[in-house]
Amino acid sequence: MTTLPLPIVDGLTLSQRHRELLDPGGLLVGRDGETHRLPRYFYEIASWDVALSTTLSAHFALWEFIDVDVRESETLRGFPRYVPCAVSMLASALETFRLDAGGPVRIMANGGYRSPAHTLTTGASPHCWGTAADIYRIGSEYLDTPQRIDRCAVMLRRVLPFSRIRPEGEAIAPTDDHLHVDIGYVTVVPRGASERDDENSAG
Repeated sequence: MTTLPLPIVDGLTLSQRHRELLDPGGLLVGRDGETHRLPRYFYEIASWDVALSTTLSAHFALWEFIDVDVRESETLRGFPRYVPCAVSMLASALETFRLDAGGPVRIMANGGYRSPAHTLTTGASPHCWGTAADIYRIGSEYLDTPQRIDRCAVMLRRVLPFSRIRPEGEAIAPTDDHLHVDIGYVTVVPRGASERDDENSAG
């Protein structure tokens, strides 16, 4: 499959409420003081069944990256739902890690894509780009001790040296039940799409 069986939409053409929550093309400031532009182009997911049946890589399905709870806006938990196109790149990176780990890699709820409006979002979190994952289990082993988290971090740094790994103790709220990995502030502009603000916009 060369392309996903999902419509790609320009966030600027979405409803006003969706634009307020997703802020396509908007700017967020990170903890380091740097400013980053939010994604403008999204995959449109018609239903939960579509999310369950759509694979992003050999072992990762779309639903794993959009599993959120009530801390996400009710509007964004409904369908159609929108996720940045760069989620495909994250899935590819995690697929490489899974091959090295030798077993399933599990992403926690609220640990994949989160919108800028999500209550867990603080500044320019790569989760808002669809390029970050919070891993809580590898195979049958839960990342519930500092030793297991550190071992996972070592594996990730070896396999994905371009990624950012945030181990236990370094998060905004230190955790002891998962490991954060992200591939940076990646945005994807699909073929045939324009980045001009006066084209393909809602007006």
